[in-house]
Amino acid sequence: MPLVEHTSLPAFEKLRQRGEKVLTLKQALHQDIRELHVGLLNMMPDAALIATEIQFMRLVGSCNQIAQFFVHPFTVDGLERSSETREYIDNYYQSFEEIKAMGLDALIITGANVTNPSLDQEPFWEPLREVINWAEESVTSVLCSCLATHALVKLLYHIDRKPMGGKLWGVYPHRIVHEEHPLLRDINTRFDVPHSRFNAIHREPMERAGLTILIESEVAGVHMAVSPDQYSIVYFQGHPEYDTNSLLKEYKREVRRFVAGERSDYPPLPEHYFNSDAAAIAERHHHAVLKALAKDKEVPAFPEAHLEPLLDNTWRDTAKSIVNNWLGLVYEQTDFERPRPQNQSA
Repeated sequence: MPLVEHTSLPAFEKLRQRGEKVLTLKQALHQDIRELHVGLLNMMPDAALIATEIQFMRLVGSCNQIAQFFVHPFTVDGLERSSETREYIDNYYQSFEEIKAMGLDALIITGANVTNPSLDQEPFWEPLREVINWAEESVTSVLCSCLATHALVKLLYHIDRKPMGGKLWGVYPHRIVHEEHPLLRDINTRFDVPHSRFNAIHREPMERAGLTILIESEVAGVHMAVSPDQYSIVYFQGHPEYDTNSLLKEYKREVRRFVAGERSDYPPLPEHYFNSDAAAIAERHHHAVLKALAKDKEVPAFPEAHLEPLLDNTWRDTAKSIVNNWLGLVYEQTDFERPRPQNQSA
């Protein structure tokens, strides 16, 4: 939350000149305070639906201890769901019609699994387009995660993502590009971000479309960019919402797929994620799995309990600061009354 310049102390102006948000007393006395309503469009597959829901809710809830956030999860049609997951969604999620009637201040869109060569062939494409068309008119700012970034950049700017020739998988160092940008206020200039993807949107087409690149990595490329107005759409290619053990869970899943014969190669370790002790444990398990398969014996259990205590989280503080800055901008731009359709009665 911003400081209020309630005296003539020179430090207020010096802080303002250095990019800190400082309200004048007149602005503060006329500012209406209310809760923020944040939509969470969760398009993740069944196995990751609840985990992703919790990751983003924790990121929003932990970024600011003063403001009140109401998070409203919903999803779109066209995604394959089990009967159990459909029941969960029916019980706990709101419909898009309810979301529109209620109104939102901000919207987060998760990634999704894809199975078609082009994103506009995915069954969620048209429902997602409908959400975006509404959000552009009715929501102050939209934050996109990974696949959602690729989908919106294609939808809004006709930019296709490009295959990377292999999976970008691990935790990579990043640097901020525009230190003065309000979304990057008071965050570290160098930090880590997890990535897990086969495709990328590169800097050049983004800049030609008028997007501003805010954070990038020599290895992972662009992580964060914003729409030309600098706040209405925020694009992430990485996964700042990931738990400490998210990449470990993915690695375990890929090892299981290898054991089940669903992939031909043993999965590599996520890059820059395991320390030397964890890498040694994973490598010993790798050899034990190969040996067991060669002798047609039972494969040893995955050493998750031994690996997890050795993991470090080097991205969460920065992720919380960026989300806090984002919601602060939303707060500044949002009317006291949430935007609602003129003819709705809810």
